[in-house]
Amino acid sequence: MFFLADFSVIRPEPGLILWSTIIFLLFWFLVGKFAFKPISKALKGREDQIQDALDEAKRAREEMQNLNAENEKLLAQAREERLKILNEAKTLSDKLIVEAKGKAKLEANKIVEKARTDIESQKNEALMEVKSKVGAIAIAIAEKVIQKELGKDKGHSDYVGSMIDELNLN
Repeated sequence: MFFLADFSVIRPEPGLILWSTIIFLLFWFLVGKFAFKPISKALKGREDQIQDALDEAKRAREEMQNLNAENEKLLAQAREERLKILNEAKTLSDKLIVEAKGKAKLEANKIVEKARTDIESQKNEALMEVKSKVGAIAIAIAEKVIQKELGKDKGHSDYVGSMIDELNLN
């Protein structure tokens, strides 16, 4: 016991320093072999996993950016195509409207012209009918007048007979 009372940390003995150094080196060797290597391997594995996850995240981010860019491109193409289709439809509808108006105008002109032709032909028929009735009435009147005049004088009757013979010859 006396030995422990004389011990001082401030003034270590050479034997204590030697044994402390040997124990420390042995402890360091054992900890290094059995603790630091597995811990180092585990840390390296974890570092690799984290780096792989970061690389995967970077690839996913790049792929997402590519998909977004492609999506935007497709949307722009769809918008352009929609505008193109709308413009074509508007042009086609305008063209159809112009054609329909033209056809309607032609049909209206045809109907008006046909009505004019019908009116003109009916007018001519009516005039011909009136003329034929007037002619028939004039002939009937002339016939009666001639019969009356011819019945009075024999010279007139001979003259009319010679005219009829001339007409039949010509």
